[in-house]
Amino acid sequence: MSYDDTLAAPEGTAQNGSHPRALALNNLVLTVMLSIAGAIIGIQLLASLGITPSTSLIGALAAMALARIPLSIFRGYRSIHAQNLAQTSISSATFGAANTLFLPIGIPYLFGMPEMVQPMLVGVAMALLLDAWLLYRMFDTPAFPAKNPWPPGVASAMAIRAGDTGGRQARILLGGLAVGVAGAVFKLPMSAFGVALLAGLSSMIAFATGLMIRGYSLPLLDLDIAAMYIPHGMMIGAGLVALAQVGRVILKRQREARAADTPTEAAGARRLGRALGAGGIGYLVISLFLAVGTGIYTEMSIGMLLAFVLFATAAAFVHELIVGIAAMHSGWFPAFAVALITLILGIIIGFPPEALVVIAGFSAATGPAFADMGYDLKTGYMLRGEGADPAFELEGRRQQLIAGMIGFVCAIAVVLLSYQTFFDRGQTAPINAAYVAAINAGMSMDTAINLALWAIPGALLQLIGGSGRQLGILFATGLLINFPPAGWMVALGVICRLVFLRVTGTDTRDRLEVFAGGVIAGDALYSFFSSGFRSLSK
Repeated sequence: MSYDDTLAAPEGTAQNGSHPRALALNNLVLTVMLSIAGAIIGIQLLASLGITPSTSLIGALAAMALARIPLSIFRGYRSIHAQNLAQTSISSATFGAANTLFLPIGIPYLFGMPEMVQPMLVGVAMALLLDAWLLYRMFDTPAFPAKNPWPPGVASAMAIRAGDTGGRQARILLGGLAVGVAGAVFKLPMSAFGVALLAGLSSMIAFATGLMIRGYSLPLLDLDIAAMYIPHGMMIGAGLVALAQVGRVILKRQREARAADTPTEAAGARRLGRALGAGGIGYLVISLFLAVGTGIYTEMSIGMLLAFVLFATAAAFVHELIVGIAAMHSGWFPAFAVALITLILGIIIGFPPEALVVIAGFSAATGPAFADMGYDLKTGYMLRGEGADPAFELEGRRQQLIAGMIGFVCAIAVVLLSYQTFFDRGQTAPINAAYVAAINAGMSMDTAINLALWAIPGALLQLIGGSGRQLGILFATGLLINFPPAGWMVALGVICRLVFLRVTGTDTRDRLEVFAGGVIAGDALYSFFSSGFRSLSK
């Protein structure tokens, strides 16, 4: 993906000074205030509407608005890098509070085990912080290259740069914003259209195909593929192959780097390998804590307890990688559905209900923060000149991690102080009812056979596409999402992209990408404000 010079060399890079510090007083005050607001918004909307909106641009807009106040204390917010820290913190707090903390602790509460809520909260809070650190370490490595799409991150970068530079790019972005808002008014998933203009062509075709099959197999063919566990089996097969591909990429890049004497490539591969090792150890520790802290170890034999710890560790790890890969290529991450797959496998293995509650909560907690941090780092990467100054890029990335951690700590505090109020009103994440129902219903041998059979084509498709295209993961992601309009919008985006580039030439790709960023941003802003209004009116 290429960007024009106005995006590749932003003002405020290293030659104009050091990167703004996340812990500088003015930035810290803003990030804390935004993080608290984002956490409250995230929990409220997830509990009332079952969705978690993107608040990333809200943080950037807040910093931009403060920068217009003619007081010296607000002058620092004029920096696009300070605005990047603001959007990182509020986005981290929103997804962290809602998807990674509030959602998992609602599962034991609905299951009738309120005594497990606080230990679960401690465990998923640990997973939240580990997730963010892992993405920070894995970003711009062979598994998660900075050059890959990360579409919402591109949208945020385009919006921030347009606000800073104006000119043609701003006009194109505003046009995209208008299209995104207009489509969202008519309930069209415009983010899907925008993503199709940005992401890999073959990945988007696989994604759209999966969405269409899931959306129309029942009304046209009277075939309920979800009840047959076809999407789940496909994702299992694709996920296992994707995990093997990550390992193969690490080894391959290390060999190539040594042969070509390229220290940068070798360093990236080593950093990825060390992060994967540290993540495995971290998830193992959290699994042990959850087994002991929730008391489920008393319900299992030593052999079953060992199996639980190993399964929970592996499930969290694989769940994180699958969600991250899907988010990187499509801008969508099927965290809820992949967590349900983990739960189904746990049921088939035969873990007791109490252990299944922990597995569901733990696996659901891993992935969303990982993916969201990737979006934010992509935004910062673009704003900092796409690696033109490596030292400045790394320093900015560190400051973003600090801003994200501030957001996560605020999210933990907000959830700790507010979850009981929501539970007393009977409000939890709606998806929790599906997890509890699955645990109570159990699974048959037929289900296990279907999962195993459909894992084969999922694995084959992932093998055919390779680690660069991720066809199996994207196709299975589409199958897991029952939203046919998204399939049509992705298909429309692919067609418009091909027609536009054929008519205007590939040298106009930057205009298309700026426009796409505006479409995604417009859809996100409209969805945020309309969802907030609906939530308040309830």
